[in-house]
Formats: sequence, C-alpha cells, structure tokens
Amino acid sequence: MSGEGVADSFPIWILGYCDDIIVRPGQELTFRVSGQGAETFRADLVRLRHGDTTPGGPGFRETELDSEVNGVYPLLDQPAHVGSYGRLPGARDILRSPDGSLTLFAFVQPTTDGARQPVLSAWDAATSTGVALVLTEGLRPAVVFGAGRDSRCLTAPAGLRAATWYALAASWDGATGLAAVTAVPVVNRYNSRFGRLVANDVVQVSGALGGPPEIPAVDLLLGALDTTDGAVVRGAYNGKIALPAVYRRALTGGEVRRLATSGNAPTVTDGLTAWWDLSARIDSTEIRPGGGTDGGTRATGRLVNMPTRAVTAQNWDGSSYDWTAHPELYGAVHLHCDDVDDTGWAATCTLPVGADLPSGVYALRLRADGFEDHVPFLVGPAPGHEKSIALLLPTASYQAYANEHLSSGSPLGQAVGGHTPLVQPLDVFQLEHGVFGRSTYDLHADGSGVAYTSRRRPILNMRPRYRFTHMGTWQFPADLYLVNWLTEKGYDFDVICDEDVHRRGVAAMRPYRVVMTGTHPEYTSEPMLDAYEDYIGGGGRVMYMGGNGFYWVVSFHPEKPWVMEVRKGEAGSRAWQAAPGETLHSTTGEKGGLWRNRGRAPQKVFGAGFTAEGFTGSSYYRRMPDSADAKVSWVFSGVGEEELIGDFGLERGGAAGQELDRADVRLGTPPGTYLLASSEYHDDSYLLVVEEIGFMYPGLGGSEHRDVRADMTLFETESGGAVFSTSSIAWAGSLSHNDCDNNVSRITANVLDRFLKQGSGHPVDRHRLGRRPTA
Repeated sequence: MSGEGVADSFPIWILGYCDDIIVRPGQELTFRVSGQGAETFRADLVRLRHGDTTPGGPGFRETELDSEVNGVYPLLDQPAHVGSYGRLPGARDILRSPDGSLTLFAFVQPTTDGARQPVLSAWDAATSTGVALVLTEGLRPAVVFGAGRDSRCLTAPAGLRAATWYALAASWDGATGLAAVTAVPVVNRYNSRFGRLVANDVVQVSGALGGPPEIPAVDLLLGALDTTDGAVVRGAYNGKIALPAVYRRALTGGEVRRLATSGNAPTVTDGLTAWWDLSARIDSTEIRPGGGTDGGTRATGRLVNMPTRAVTAQNWDGSSYDWTAHPELYGAVHLHCDDVDDTGWAATCTLPVGADLPSGVYALRLRADGFEDHVPFLVGPAPGHEKSIALLLPTASYQAYANEHLSSGSPLGQAVGGHTPLVQPLDVFQLEHGVFGRSTYDLHADGSGVAYTSRRRPILNMRPRYRFTHMGTWQFPADLYLVNWLTEKGYDFDVICDEDVHRRGVAAMRPYRVVMTGTHPEYTSEPMLDAYEDYIGGGGRVMYMGGNGFYWVVSFHPEKPWVMEVRKGEAGSRAWQAAPGETLHSTTGEKGGLWRNRGRAPQKVFGAGFTAEGFTGSSYYRRMPDSADAKVSWVFSGVGEEELIGDFGLERGGAAGQELDRADVRLGTPPGTYLLASSEYHDDSYLLVVEEIGFMYPGLGGSEHRDVRADMTLFETESGGAVFSTSSIAWAGSLSHNDCDNNVSRITANVLDRFLKQGSGHPVDRHRLGRRPTA
C-alpha cells in the first residue's frame, strides 16, 4: 500500500489478512501482511476468548501458543489492489491496422465527475505510448494519443450528463490524420436518471492529433490505464460500460448514431475488429468475445476486482426485471474506483494446522513498535472428531459489515444509533488510508450501493477489541462473549461457521447434538437456511443466541468463494436500495432482499424474527405465563417467578437490546411455541422495523408499540428437534455478569444441558421437552 497522500496519524502501522476464514487439522493457512514505519514485526499465534474491555466484564482474554509460525518477519509496504476494471489480452493484435486507423467504442453511463477516467485504453504509462478513450474533468470525453513522447489529447468542449447513457466513440483516420470524439445520448423511458423530456445533446469534436498512435505491448483495458513499470493497475472509472468494441477504421458521426441503436451486438459491422458481449456469463468474471469481421481477436477477457454485474444496460426498457430470462438487457458492468476483491498482498507466512490445535477461535497477533493487530481465523474439528456442541459463528454477517463506514460515511448513522459515534483509532486509520474496501452498509464513491464484499483484505472491525461506532460490541467481538461463557462454564465445543454450512449443507451440522448461533446471524444463503431447517426437522437442537437473524439473502461467487453478494431490495432496514431492475443476484440469479419477502420469514424456523432496533440502552425480560408450564419450567430452574431477567450486562446495561425479534404466528411461528418471556420498557429510540409499516403514524416507538419487544421462545418438532430463541443481540453481553453467576447465564445453561440430553441422533422419548399441542 502506498503512503502517497496519506495523513501521518500512524507513522507506524501493521495489518494483515488470511486466505481462509476456517481451517482444519492437516491444512495450512497463509497470512499476508503489510505495514509502514518499521523494519520488522513480531507474529504470534494466540487463542481468543474475550474482547470487550468494558469495566465490569472479564476484560481482554487471549492465550499465547507455541507455534512454528511465531517469529520475526520483514515488514513490507505492499501496494493495495483497488478499483475494478476489465482486461482484454493483446491490445496490439486488436488495434493495429495497416495505416493506424481505428475506433474505440463503448456505451457508457458515467456516475461521478473527477480526474481522468479511462473508458477503453491501450496505454503504457511508463513510456507514454498508446491510445485511450477517457472522460476528463467535467465528464468531457477525450481521446489521448502517445507515441514515445508527450501524450496529446483531443477533448470535447462539453461534458456528458451523469447517470445518462451515451454511445461513445473515439477515432483516428489514417487517410486524413484527423481524430474525432462523438457521444450520442441513448435515453428511453427507463434506462437513465432523467427521461426523454430533458434535452441531451450530442457531444462531438474533431481535430488533428498527429499519429498514428504507437500501440504498446499491453492489454486493452476497460476502466483503467495499464502500466509496465511494475506498479499496480488501479481502476479509476465510476459508472457503467456496455458493448465495448474496436474497429480498424475511423467511423463517421452517422455511424456512431447507428451504433447508438445497438442492443447487445453492434449494428455497424464494417471494419469491426472485435466486440465483447457483457451479457454473457454474467455469473462469472469472464468477458466473452462477440467476434469481429476483420480478422480480430476472439480472446476472452477478465473482470478484475469485482465490478457489479447483472446491472441494466443502455437498452433496458423495463420489459423484464430478470437477467436470467433476458440477459440481453443486462449487458453492462458497473465499475467503481473503490471495488476490492483481493487486496493482493504477497504471502508473508504460513501456519500448518496440526492435530494438537483444538477447534476454536484464533488469531495471528502482529506487533511492530507499539502497533498491534490481530488477524482472526477459526479452526474447525477434524472430520470424525466432532464434539457434542457446535458454536456456529455467522461469518457471512461479519463479511457483510466488513469495514463499514457508518460513523463517517452515513448521514443517518448518528440518528439510527441515537448517540454520538464512538470513533476509534482503527476508524481514523481506515479514513486516512481508504484502500481496504467498503461494507454492504456503505455506498461506493459514486453513490451506488456496495453489493459485493470480500474477506481477502484487512477487515478492521473484525478484531477482538473493536467497538462499532454506534452499536458497541457487535458481530465478531460480541460473539466472543459466547466463546468466553462456554469456556468458563467448562463446555467442550467445536467452532464452525456459515461458510461450512453453505458448502456442506446439513452435513456440517448433523454430528452435533446442539448448535448454538452467534449473536447476529443476519445474513444467510439458501443452503444455510435449508441446512438449519433440515437439521431441526431431523431432530437437531438449535439455540438461537441473538437477534435480527436470517434476514438478508446472500450468495457467494462461484469462482471466488471469498466474495459474497447482497442486493438490498425494496424492503427491510437497508442502507441503500438496488437500482430498478437490479434486485437479482449476479452470482446465482436468485432474488435478493429479505428472506421474509421470499416466503421464508425467520419465524418459520426459529420461532422469532426481526421486529425492532435501538442503540441507546438495553432493557430486561419478564417471564410470561407459559414459563410456569410444567413441561418447560425447567428453563427457569433457579430463577424466581418475579425475577427480572437480564437487567444487567455489558451491552448498555441489559440483555434485551440493540436488535430484537418477536414471535408472530402470522409470519410462521410454529403453533404450540412457548412464549417464555418478553422484554419491556424500551424507549422511543427503539422503532418498529420498516417492513412492518404500511402507513406512517405516531406510536411506532418502544414506549407505545406492542411489537417493540424481544420474545424468548421455545418449540419442539415432531422429530424431537427443538429451537430456543433469545431474540436479542444483547443477550450474550449479560452472560459474564457476576462471574457468570446470573439468571441469563443460568437460563442459557439450563437449555444447553437439557438439549444435550436429547440431541440429534439420540433417543428423545425419555427426555422429551413435552411438546406443546399445536391446536
């Protein structure tokens, strides 16, 4: 990572990431580290147990371990690979013609103004040779020539309108020596920000540039400028590109107007060397060649750093919202200057995972002259050596929140959180350096939502001590509450994660008598949700230890399993909304958004689902009449009938807080579910979730609305499977109170102990929960 333009708040820093989130005995894990300000750094393997340093809790807990990965390593300043673009191999083969004549063409929909944004380029920055079609400041289109000396540029006098489609061409005519740039607006009733009633003029310019351009031995790029000096190529274009094409002759202005009528194939073919069909293989990173009529290349290109696919193209007319049915309307990619697929750092060290490393939560701790970083990872069990309990950590949710900018990049952040954000050094570092990508709660530099998130980069908020700006302890650090409690209470458990279940389905869960979720398993794929349902239906026991779980649809890239996709649709508590026609995932073709809107509300599997959120303080639970039923009263063994449950804890003083779930038979809570306890007295910073609101009216806050509550529920299936739901993210933050001697800890232990006696694969008749009649 280059330090150019970076503030000096951190003269010494060191960060890392690893290739995988979970490994098993017999496998290896590679770490990649970069930093500045020191010659070397120290790496040590540690096992993590607790991260929250709030007074009154256990404090930070880690155990140093002997390992062959421990040692001192050189600290390298590695550049970060940022910005998406396309790479088409062999620019010389594509562009060279007998007299140097050529035309570069593409449909473009630019989204932000700024410095030079390349659209199509065959350029060697080290020697200033090549040709490039670019957008300059003011979104003025230009063509740049270079032939081993200072580059020359022909720039249009007027700029393009942002978020509007244009057929854009740059040409050089070997017979006349003239260059030309032409941009023809392409606006129908659907495809651009402004409609047909707004004037969009043709932009054009022509003039002498000398020439012909010298074509260097580089690749033809979409959205970037190439270099042969060893530096990292960075994508610099923001917006959509469709139907890139190359001609070995200069097109006329009339021909560019004819090209403006193209769908997913060029309408002008005379002299066409090559074109690329971006409506093909939308679920991949391929750029498929459409062929040419003039002996051009048919080489397949690649998209780099995950620009957004399954986006509407210049010809989208609102007739279909499904790219799988009509890919010809989706032949575009949306490039961003801040896309990150893989930071691209070289390997620093490798950890062989031996059989002596038990399943658990670990980190490689990095230290350099006072700066410390932890690179977390999980060790799963060796096949055939699983224990009775699995703590299933919601790594998909960690990835969705990875490097969120809610404190600095969201105007609504403080309003949602209800208090001034708590900014930490890592937040400042992220703002100053800004090359580690964004979360699915953020917007790209051009204002579009972030649909892809990668774990192959430093994730600064997936660190044991991290405090989220508005929420407090959240996601990975909050799940360490569960790790600490299980360890403190002497339970022997394995750690598995979302990616395990996504890849292996219910087979990843079947060996366990009990599966405990993390505190906030908000993001889930269809294979994950299927696995939970099949596990419970087959007699498995689940303890849902959080809130706002199983809410958003996610999918994973078929070529790059470390990349996850989210499309925020027309409902849900969302930081952004997908553009019209763009709610289907590019990686799978499935409908994105809420699982509830696909007929799979969380209540159907877990008894409770998201109902409210608030972050100013947490409340407690009061027992409901069902809790006195002899069939389930064992849940409250050691807890008084009038005793308030969880009126204490590290998450703002209570066990019922942050995000809450409720039971609701209208949304699928199984008949016969026991309502054991409910929270009460939430203030008006707790508001009903938006998907529950048909019309706005007073009284949607916690002090008035009956649905702003957390419901503790329990139900059993015909097969003896069962689900216990706490329905609150803050529940786990109360486990350690008074050295784990409290009613939240007691209830959790009562349920876990009972579930262990009749887990999946064990006789259930002798230890039935006493399944409640369903009618």
